[in-house]
Amino acid sequence: MRASRLAVSLVAAASLTTPAALATSASAAPPSSPSCDPTRTTPVYRGKVPSPKQVLGIELGDREVTAAESDRYLEAVAASSERVVSGTLAKTAQGRPLKYAIVGRPELLTRAGLARVREDAATLRDPSTPAKLAERLAKHGVPILWVSANVHGDEPSGTDAALKVLRDLGDRTDCAARTILDNALVVVLPTQNPDGRTLDTRQNAYGFDMNRDWFARTQPEVDGKLSMLNQYPPVLYIDAHEMGGTSFFFPPNADPIYHETPEQAIGWINDVYGASMAAEFKRQGIDFFNRDTYDLFYQGYGDTVPISGFLAAGMTLEKGDESPYPERVEEHYLTQWVSLSQAALNRRRILTEWHQMAVDAYRQGVAGKLEPNQIYNPPNKIDRQVPDRLVRTYFLRADDPAKGPEVRTIVRRLQRMGVRVDRLVRPLSVPDFKPYGRAETSATLPAGTYSISMAQGQKHWIQAMLNEDSYTPFPYFYDVTAWSMPLLQNVAGGSSGAVLRPAVEKVPPLPAETPGHSGNVPKIGILQLSGTSSSARQSAGWLRSRFDREWRLPYTLLSPADVASGKLAGVRALVVPDGPAEAADQALGDAGRAALTTFVQGGGRYVGWQGGAQLAARLGITTDTFTDPTSDVPGSLFRVKVDGRSPLARGVGATAWQFYAYDPVMRQSDPAKVAVGYPDASSADWFVSGYEHGASELGGTAAVTDEPVGKGRTVLFGGEPNFRAFSDGTAKLLYNALLGPDPKAGVSGLAAARPRAVANAPLQVESPIRVSVKVGDADRTAAILRSVGAHYAERRAGDVVHYVIDNPGGLPTDHHPFAGRLPSLIRQAGIVPVAVVLP
Repeated sequence: MRASRLAVSLVAAASLTTPAALATSASAAPPSSPSCDPTRTTPVYRGKVPSPKQVLGIELGDREVTAAESDRYLEAVAASSERVVSGTLAKTAQGRPLKYAIVGRPELLTRAGLARVREDAATLRDPSTPAKLAERLAKHGVPILWVSANVHGDEPSGTDAALKVLRDLGDRTDCAARTILDNALVVVLPTQNPDGRTLDTRQNAYGFDMNRDWFARTQPEVDGKLSMLNQYPPVLYIDAHEMGGTSFFFPPNADPIYHETPEQAIGWINDVYGASMAAEFKRQGIDFFNRDTYDLFYQGYGDTVPISGFLAAGMTLEKGDESPYPERVEEHYLTQWVSLSQAALNRRRILTEWHQMAVDAYRQGVAGKLEPNQIYNPPNKIDRQVPDRLVRTYFLRADDPAKGPEVRTIVRRLQRMGVRVDRLVRPLSVPDFKPYGRAETSATLPAGTYSISMAQGQKHWIQAMLNEDSYTPFPYFYDVTAWSMPLLQNVAGGSSGAVLRPAVEKVPPLPAETPGHSGNVPKIGILQLSGTSSSARQSAGWLRSRFDREWRLPYTLLSPADVASGKLAGVRALVVPDGPAEAADQALGDAGRAALTTFVQGGGRYVGWQGGAQLAARLGITTDTFTDPTSDVPGSLFRVKVDGRSPLARGVGATAWQFYAYDPVMRQSDPAKVAVGYPDASSADWFVSGYEHGASELGGTAAVTDEPVGKGRTVLFGGEPNFRAFSDGTAKLLYNALLGPDPKAGVSGLAAARPRAVANAPLQVESPIRVSVKVGDADRTAAILRSVGAHYAERRAGDVVHYVIDNPGGLPTDHHPFAGRLPSLIRQAGIVPVAVVLP
């Protein structure tokens, strides 16, 4: 959903169910008596708000409510309580609303009252606010607390718990409820993924795990949520999930923790909320764990972005899905209620430290000081420290018209998170300019270059988004290790630590880029290799989202069975995203294989990547070869060199940044067929953003190949060019592969299909678990894997042993029976791993 529509939606929502105007005051009432226990106080209801049974015919926890039932009960509470207003912050791909409720004292819920709360929050987030004013706001203001759930559609119980919290705050009169109401404004977002809840899938309708999309905002559900978060910035953000087993997880979190995570936020998470939840669970004899499995590293989660982007206590809360449903709902309710109560009781401290975090961030930015890496869970040790280099300013070049949309995308994303972006009005000499992935040098930047000072309250967010590297401190990986926006967009820029006095003007808010494409479009087919594989669903879903929302390209979605039955007829460009090549090969059968071979031989374009590229090798429509990697790269960005003579290079430039994560190594013996390649690992062009061990094996290999086959053409990517639909730099290569011209060299190529390349096909495991250790630790590691019942393939490369562990069904870490336990078991055995990568 576009920003203009969101603005209308959110403004309208503020008055949607607002009661008659009352006296407006943003001053918090005195805290309730300390003797009022949040969980042992007997609830007292007014009876104004209907019970769930009266509205839905069930009590919350009897069974999971549907997305529609969640909306119905939320609106019923809002319609009956003067303490609640409701609204819609976005609509899903399938048209379902994302309903939210705001709960507080009635005088805060008028237009004027809500505006005052937002204004006070903005003032506290401003590091230039005078200390006396900040102190007064901390004394009398109210913190904004968010309770959200169900970002993964098949993790339902947090929704029911959030609705129970909403009902209690809307109707209870006892001191425990009054403590929260008197000292906070609470935003309740019961389901973040109504499509996934309805479909009973982890992802949304486009196959996105929306707990990975927070900084890029490619999905309307996430974009709408972030827009509202910027209007109602949290000091607490609860993100309720489910996992495998029967236990409960709440913070403290596992290492690694991203270096730009302020200590005050960690203090709140660990010592206020985590400690209070632990005390309550111990009192009630409820099983729980912490400091394991769930980290705070990747800056795209529902806990990390509230921290670095809003200076909030972002918390992932996980309940085991093997417990009875009423128990899951009750324990989620307990963690939500305890956390809200603690925020209310510590209101003044939290608001004081919230402002201080913005001041500290600004001062760090003035000094050019990056936060160092830290270990929070001994005996873990820091594997890599943040470089001791000053960074006071980031720059984004704007002098390449072909990169204009990508540069503006970054600027707009920064602006929408409260970052000030300036433009140079005159050229600027920078004595220590460090281009991304290059050595420091002196440079003169032209007028028009975007300048982003680190001397802002959003300094942590600026570093998280514009970094050259994430400086992974510890070799444990729950998700990817590189996400730099300039690298993902493939735009020129860099940083400086010098004290500069540039002549700049503030950039006004930039509009969203206009979606669409230019020119004629051939009939395009998307071949999804499997309907059950998570990698196939995600890769094809990311592509469909790009086609539908950004490029506005029509396409026909095909399965292997469709190809075998002749439905490829008329398609001129076939896109084959990631998925299980072996299973797809079998599903195609002789008829499907013949259809694909004939398609390319007869003049069609076959554009594939990862599993789709390996399928091309199996079909014999490429001379590329694929081998399993011997390196450990859990998800990093590599600089690659682009052949300017290739039609794929249009608007890309001499280099790009390829996302790579344990993809098979692709080799091509004919240099003329390599459109994009990895530079030699010993050259100045070699640079990796994110974690890598042994990645030099990629040096000199192919990243993208383009070769004629009969009258047609095969374009293959070794890695994902459209990762999570936010790697726009390599997506441009994909766009050119689909809609650009053929190479000028003509069509003389393979006259016939080559023999099927199946003998040395790379190992294919759906969402594998990977553990790599030194040879001396191999026996102990294998014993651990056997002890948990793991099935694995063992590969040795030099002094490292790699274990690729089967993961039937492609389960994510938090639903896998043993994946989350592996880091602890390895640590307890005294093994220092090279890498532990969880699915």
